[in-house]
Amino acid sequence: MSASTTTHEQSESSSDHHDHHDPPFWQKYIFSTDHKMIGLQYGFTALIFLAVGFFLMMVMRWSIAYPDRPIPLLSELPWFQMWLDDEGKVTGELYNMFGAMHGTIMVFLGIVPLAFGAFGNYVTPLQVGAPDMAFPRLNMASYWCYFVGGVIMLVSFFLPSGAAKVGWTNYSPLATMTDTNYSNIWWTGQTQWLLGMVFLISSSLLGAVNVLVTIINLRAPGLTWMRLPFFVWAMLVTGFLLLLAFPPLEVAAIMQLMDRVAGTSFYLPTDVLNNGVLMDAAGGGNPLLYQHLFWFLAHPEVYVLILPAFAIVSEIIPNNTRKPLFGYKTMVYSVMVLGFLSFIVWAHHMYMTGVGASVSAFFQTTTVLISIPSVILLTSMLISLWGGSIRFTVPMLFATAFIPMFGIGGLTGLPLAFNLIDLHLHDTYYVIGHFHYVVAPGTIFALFAGIYYWYPKQTGRMMSTWMGHLHFWPSLIFMNGIFMPMFFQGMAGFHRRAFDGGKAYEQISSQIFAGKDTLLANLFHGGDAILMIDLNIVMSTSAWLLAIAQIPFIINFFISIRFGKKVNSDNPWDATTLEWATPTPPPHGNFVVDPIVYRGPYEYSVPGAESDFSPQTEPIAEGEKPAEEGTH
Repeated sequence: MSASTTTHEQSESSSDHHDHHDPPFWQKYIFSTDHKMIGLQYGFTALIFLAVGFFLMMVMRWSIAYPDRPIPLLSELPWFQMWLDDEGKVTGELYNMFGAMHGTIMVFLGIVPLAFGAFGNYVTPLQVGAPDMAFPRLNMASYWCYFVGGVIMLVSFFLPSGAAKVGWTNYSPLATMTDTNYSNIWWTGQTQWLLGMVFLISSSLLGAVNVLVTIINLRAPGLTWMRLPFFVWAMLVTGFLLLLAFPPLEVAAIMQLMDRVAGTSFYLPTDVLNNGVLMDAAGGGNPLLYQHLFWFLAHPEVYVLILPAFAIVSEIIPNNTRKPLFGYKTMVYSVMVLGFLSFIVWAHHMYMTGVGASVSAFFQTTTVLISIPSVILLTSMLISLWGGSIRFTVPMLFATAFIPMFGIGGLTGLPLAFNLIDLHLHDTYYVIGHFHYVVAPGTIFALFAGIYYWYPKQTGRMMSTWMGHLHFWPSLIFMNGIFMPMFFQGMAGFHRRAFDGGKAYEQISSQIFAGKDTLLANLFHGGDAILMIDLNIVMSTSAWLLAIAQIPFIINFFISIRFGKKVNSDNPWDATTLEWATPTPPPHGNFVVDPIVYRGPYEYSVPGAESDFSPQTEPIAEGEKPAEEGTH
């Protein structure tokens, strides 16, 4: 069935319905069931959490670059003083805490809610011609589960134990035994991390169900599967990934919670010593079980992060090249294959556990195979630029920068697919550089592109172009300044969790390379080349400058709400998809008249058409020759 006609017949989409919908403040802005307001709630909350996660990273970068210096300003704050040493320097315990919470906040509280929760909620119903999400109250519950989980994570910083501090992966048995010396184990950071994750995962499951049902059942008449924008296809696959991959992590978190507070032994082996004392536990558990459950989520999670980025860029590139998206059908099939393969590559994160040659060979093969659909998606977007009349708007700048940045992240991941190479690079800065190129200059650039692109639809005003440039160019430079040197440090063996920036490596190199005039000696210990350890200062300085580069975006975002240039139509970008057929901003119920779809999503520069864009709601005129459905 291509659309749910019954649902649209039952929906109230008349102008009277819009005019009389005036709920009280708390119901309109706080406990809203409108998908657009919930999308904005997700967006604002996620941006705040991204700022918190970025702050944690800047403190870590100070410890790495200047381990012998007190941290400025923060050493005067009472909460920080309890975690700093007597001289005001960052301790290993604080570094571990901020490292664990930086990963948790950026992934589960920042990027996923912004990519899937905000853009998925706001744009998906509009693009399928639906009046709202299929389950509005479930949608509201999804946001509030996310909000409660985030509050639990933040409050855990102020507990006597501090927040979780054993890495964002929270591996057992270390995570199970940490902070067990406190009288009330419930009020410890590790336990609160697990409780927070239960709320966050429940939020994602509710949101995934809602998106899937909305796309499958609430499509407008005429909106067949191969007329769906690629944005919707990507959100559909992302919803399935969330629905199938998150339950194992929720089970893993609950079982670890039981190990901590109820004396079970799901992950605790027999005769475990904790600070030299034999733990009072039954034993017989398997720590590797937790790793399997965690990574069965965490590798599909990578595509939960990246597929919404592809979705956003796939809308912006055709719009700004004024030509159809190249290889639309191939991209659709690729994203489905990508979703399937993402479930059978998880153990490439576990080569260090000694999984065996046969298992390693299987996961090496599937990891290499999963690069094929990713390359197809990137190539299609790259070819879409060829021969186009490109408009370098601010959204287009971020979208085009996404392509090489994600390309670097993908290419540097290929060596990690192989057991032999991963044994050397595992837990080094090489892995950090690879992953962050995927999600920082990759996904986050796409998210910025989406904010600039749909901002006029949400507010009726344009964001400042010159401030957008002031945001983009320094961000591009300093993103690479942070992450590119990590590949060189990683290949040199720098460990990702060295809070002192690798001072131990400096001491070792002085013993091995002193007095030698070789390339490695120069890189590690003097000579004319830059010392590997000096790259810490380059990366940390880039991180702080990147923070400053976000100030124009923050100013632009809020100032433009009131003083931005007003749009002169409901479709300021001259786009083709259904969200631009609504009033600006879209009212309750979205559409004044239920839309009917006549053509594909990217009918730009159609031969015989009166203009260079043909909206999906525009009937095909006599003499017009639109591209065959889905074969652009």
